[in-house]
Formats: sequence, C-alpha cells, structure tokens
Amino acid sequence: MTLTQKRLLILLAIIMVAAVLGRLAVRTVLNMLLGGALFGGNFL
Repeated sequence: MTLTQKRLLILLAIIMVAAVLGRLAVRTVLNMLLGGALFGGNFL
C-alpha cells in the first residue's frame, strides 16, 4: 500500500465518521427544539 492509498483510506474513514456524527448532531438539536426524548425513550 502506498502512502497515497493510506491517505485516501484515512480520509474516507474520517468522512464516514463525520457524516454519522453530523447526522446525530442535527437529530439532537431538532429533538431539543421539539422537546422529545432522543433515542425513543422517555427519560422522566
């Protein structure tokens, strides 16, 4: 594996993690605005 392939692989992994965390962050903000419980349960 060359250095360029390693860099592309690492970049791809970072993009995947960022996409998942970004979606989760958006979902959390919307849930706070709407007053819902985040993962489907009622905490109180």
